[in-house]
Amino acid sequence: MAPEKVEVEVGERKLMLSNLDKILYPETGFTKAQVIDYYVRIAPTMLDHIRDRGITLIRFPDGVDGNSFFSKRCVDWRPDWLPAEVGPGHSDGRAIEYCCLNEVAALAWTANLAALEIHSPMARVGDIESPTMVVFDLDPGPGTSIVECCQVALDIRAVLDTLDLSAVAKTSGSKGMQLYVPLNTPHTHQHASSFAKALAQLLEKQAPDRVVSNMAKKLRAKKIFIDWSQNSRHKTTVAPYSMRAKPAPTVSAPISWDEVAQGADGEMLSFGPLDVLARVEQDGDLFAAAATVKQELPGS
Repeated sequence: MAPEKVEVEVGERKLMLSNLDKILYPETGFTKAQVIDYYVRIAPTMLDHIRDRGITLIRFPDGVDGNSFFSKRCVDWRPDWLPAEVGPGHSDGRAIEYCCLNEVAALAWTANLAALEIHSPMARVGDIESPTMVVFDLDPGPGTSIVECCQVALDIRAVLDTLDLSAVAKTSGSKGMQLYVPLNTPHTHQHASSFAKALAQLLEKQAPDRVVSNMAKKLRAKKIFIDWSQNSRHKTTVAPYSMRAKPAPTVSAPISWDEVAQGADGEMLSFGPLDVLARVEQDGDLFAAAATVKQELPGS
């Protein structure tokens, strides 16, 4: 039987959507239609953070309990209005043309592909050698949780304060969280990586019982791994407002520093799509500074 299709208008675009009743999150019954609806509604906020970046999609055509695959190279059967540009590429330097999701319809199109997760690089396609931010990816090892991540996040913020640098935070939508230092001024990936590594090593030296900067998994028990390597040119990180492929639908949600402090005191920070839409309606874009604030790293 051919999949059920329906034509819809998203902005000025016409899209053919299929299998809208397909359940992508079996534990909760969350359907493809609901995924598309979330991405269309969050798009006006999310686009500020993914526009003009080479996007990596993680697709789950049979839902979160089925097989998944990374989709880096933009498919040649994409709509003619959806651009593909050279993005971060392979670790060996080979180029890849990625999809650029620059409008609401683009997010609807990827959601129709069951691309539940959207991952973005630190640089825009117009200048892939210049990261617009530094990321600290906080990964909780066995025996830790987002509570300990929040505690380490506050330690990172304290160091950044001494350097007159501000940062924004978000949950990963999984077990950990990320901090971003907005740059939006000329920097290199090497500079960003070196800065993140140095700060991670500093915190490891100050609190070796809580923090590790070495990516060896055997060292992570009861510690938070500060993954500074996410600043490499070819790396991507889950985008703000992206859904995650967990048993229940969660979102990589921007959070305030008050919420980080609450998390450090034990409050579990986990948000679903409807939670995030309500938060944006009430509080606006808690991640806005990442796209607008201009800062320079030491040694610039």
